[in-house]
Amino acid sequence: MAVMPELGQAVEEMDWSLPTDVQSEAIPMILGGGDVLMAAETGSGKTGAFCLPIIQIVYETLKDQQEGKGGKLLTKAHGGGGKWKMNVYDRGDAMEGILCQARDPQGWHGTRSNKAVTGKGKYYYEAVVTDEGLCRVGWSTDKASLDLGTDKFGYGFGGTGKKSYGRQFDSYGEAYGMNDVIGCYLDLENGDIQWSKNGVDLGKAYNIPQHLRTERFYAAVVLKNAEMSFNFG
Repeated sequence: MAVMPELGQAVEEMDWSLPTDVQSEAIPMILGGGDVLMAAETGSGKTGAFCLPIIQIVYETLKDQQEGKGGKLLTKAHGGGGKWKMNVYDRGDAMEGILCQARDPQGWHGTRSNKAVTGKGKYYYEAVVTDEGLCRVGWSTDKASLDLGTDKFGYGFGGTGKKSYGRQFDSYGEAYGMNDVIGCYLDLENGDIQWSKNGVDLGKAYNIPQHLRTERFYAAVVLKNAEMSFNFG
């Protein structure tokens, strides 16, 4: 459920062998940045459902402050500590959850990963559509808006079969939806960005301009009443 190993060990030592239903629902959502309102009977595990993520969030916040990572954006370079995940400090107001869920039917809400790649190398991650809605996924720099693909600092591929950069939407590949796996490629050696659908390469989409090739690139997504899960390997 994305809790720290130390907390996992602590609850085992307290003989909490399995989470209760409310803990299974609430803990990943709270750790993913969601706002949770819970109602359940006495003894259902509500206190643990709130306290465990609070302890972890306080610890991570204090650690970030000690390491000089104040502010909303965590800019860990490639090779830094911790696992890749979407950044709860760098997201739209309606974006929540480990799965990156946005339930606003009227607006787009985006987020970026907590770590970035820069300089050299070839990189790849996967995004899976886990519920119907509108999705756009790809790569962006920290100068980009969270509305991926609407400025000249981010590149997106949407479920309607359109690639986007600088608010220019062009046909690319094919449409995708529920249960489709979208692969996102970034080649910093040649400055190329492209995508795949369910393992089938859709071909080169963009060549990154020279002035952007030295920027930090983050995995990025923007959703409208939709949900996606991510695999960073």
